[in-house]
Amino acid sequence: MRTARLVSALVAGWLVAASGWAQDAAKNYPSRPVRWVVPFPPGASNDIIARLLGQKLTEAWGQQFVVDNRPGAGGLIGGDVVAKASPDGHTLLLANPAPNVNSVLLHKQPPYRINDLAPVVWIGYAPLIIVANPKFPPNSAKELLAYAKANPGKANWASSGIGSSLHIGLAVFQVASGANVTHVPYKGTAPAIADIIGGNMHMMYTTSVSADAHIKSGRVKVLGIAAKKRQAVLPNVATLEEQGIKGAEAIVWFGMAAPAKTPRALISKLNRGVNEALAAPDVRKRLDQLGLEIEGGTVEKFDAFIKSEAGRLSHLIKIGAVKSE
Repeated sequence: MRTARLVSALVAGWLVAASGWAQDAAKNYPSRPVRWVVPFPPGASNDIIARLLGQKLTEAWGQQFVVDNRPGAGGLIGGDVVAKASPDGHTLLLANPAPNVNSVLLHKQPPYRINDLAPVVWIGYAPLIIVANPKFPPNSAKELLAYAKANPGKANWASSGIGSSLHIGLAVFQVASGANVTHVPYKGTAPAIADIIGGNMHMMYTTSVSADAHIKSGRVKVLGIAAKKRQAVLPNVATLEEQGIKGAEAIVWFGMAAPAKTPRALISKLNRGVNEALAAPDVRKRLDQLGLEIEGGTVEKFDAFIKSEAGRLSHLIKIGAVKSE
């Protein structure tokens, strides 16, 4: 009994000390530049969002939030960097369906597990849109289905990589529509769009965040939106449901994550910082212009959302709509 009481006292003392250390660490955070890992190449939606919010956090806390692009393996390379980093809040991940859920579940031997990344805050989401080379014959998703039926397997559909939200969105589209198209994975959205503009690829899912400049310049055209309602930034583009394709809604979401053992006090401070940045009028205006639906909110909200996304993908794997590797 005496030994047990001693052990309990020691454990309690350690927990108090650890809690005090975490509070002090949060109070002085960040104490040096913060590396915000974006698991995709520069120029696409993940990169744009990280740089926009990173600048706000830099201004608020006086330490640089440096964007570090680590593309490859469907987001697993960047995700692995963060999952194995020191849990001190100075290495973070631009959370995304690929590194946080999809690629982990689709690989039989992923370098880390979903729980190796701690959710910090849900930044927002954007519905997927189908963009195509202007010379590609179909001018709508409905016309695309007719073209794919007449030319089975000859319509090439790019994605930002195996396990990316764009790949999973395509799988959902194929289940809903029966479209026979050929999936061509790239190492990120930017190089895939570049090949569509250059005429080497027909089409792909992306977001208005990533494709905004290309849509406005006419370098790509939009065939449809995978959402229940039209986007304010693309008011003349019909949703897939309006074009007769039901059950094909798909989004790409964005957030912030940290290594799993990051103290809760640090995670809470980061959560507050990002929520404050999202509330800034200039940030809201820019994200609205890009078609991003802002979420924000608690750590628990983001955690529950990630779990629901993992459950949805597990179902797609179970019915054979996507295959693990």
